[in-house]
Amino acid sequence: MIPDPFSGLTAFLAVAETRGFTAASARLGVSPAAVSQAVKALEAKLGTPLFVRTTRRVRLTEAGANLLSRVAPAVADIAGAIETAGAMGDEPSGFLRLTVPRMAVPLIIDRVVPAFRHAHPGVTVEVAVEDATVDLLGRGFDAGIRIGEYVERDMVGVRLSRDIVWSVVAAPSYLAAHGRPATPEDLTRHEAIRYRFPASGALYRWEFERAGRPLSVDPPGKLIVNDGALLVSFAKAGLGLSYVADIAVEQEQRAGLLVRVLEPYLPTTPGLFLYFPQRAQAQPKLRAFIDVTRKLLRLRRIEAKSHHAAIGELKG
Repeated sequence: MIPDPFSGLTAFLAVAETRGFTAASARLGVSPAAVSQAVKALEAKLGTPLFVRTTRRVRLTEAGANLLSRVAPAVADIAGAIETAGAMGDEPSGFLRLTVPRMAVPLIIDRVVPAFRHAHPGVTVEVAVEDATVDLLGRGFDAGIRIGEYVERDMVGVRLSRDIVWSVVAAPSYLAAHGRPATPEDLTRHEAIRYRFPASGALYRWEFERAGRPLSVDPPGKLIVNDGALLVSFAKAGLGLSYVADIAVEQEQRAGLLVRVLEPYLPTTPGLFLYFPQRAQAQPKLRAFIDVTRKLLRLRRIEAKSHHAAIGELKG
């Protein structure tokens, strides 16, 4: 019998994507011991370790990272081809994995995913909320949502929101106590709530424009977060100024909980996009998700229908 060249790859991919043998076993529905045995057999066949294991974490070796980069796209193609072949003329099915930033949860995910699940109950949906840039294929995601400027150029993008106007916001109580900055340079005399990028660990420099030219400021601040929702929450609490997307604080502004400052200096960038590899478009589950998303967001803009009414139209 010819040896199966794919033996152990499913276990390897699951461990690489979940960063752990226990999590991989839960995804595959087998015991951690079975996953470990499959990976060890693959390592023995290849003659090199694929993971470095400690009591607290699992990480890829150089050989493992190289194998993942080569195998993950091919496996995605095979899985997509199998799903497309099996779903011809049928209701979309399978496992849809999405990576989204926290900002997209109240704006898009909270509305779209319930509607999609009602309209297509045969699809299992997994939503991973993380603000860091994600290797879509390497992590096994079908699609993601990100601000347009962070979407890789070789991806297909579907616009989900209008362009973003960046905003510096603060609670009325903070402005009453500390005054309003009139120019970006005034930020040196204020307290900023800083954002640290989860992946790189770098602190975000606030970006402005003056006379059409870019300007960046590294404002002082003794409060640092790596979560966009906390930028809004702490600003509402009067702890300082936050630099956020205007679409993330529309309700707080309307309610008078947050006030925008430095408006003449703030730039505009592309809004939120659903993005995915071009070859993934053929998957019925992804096409169905795109259709539901477009229809629901269009209904929201034009007709402002209730959540349940929108679901009814989608199912019809």
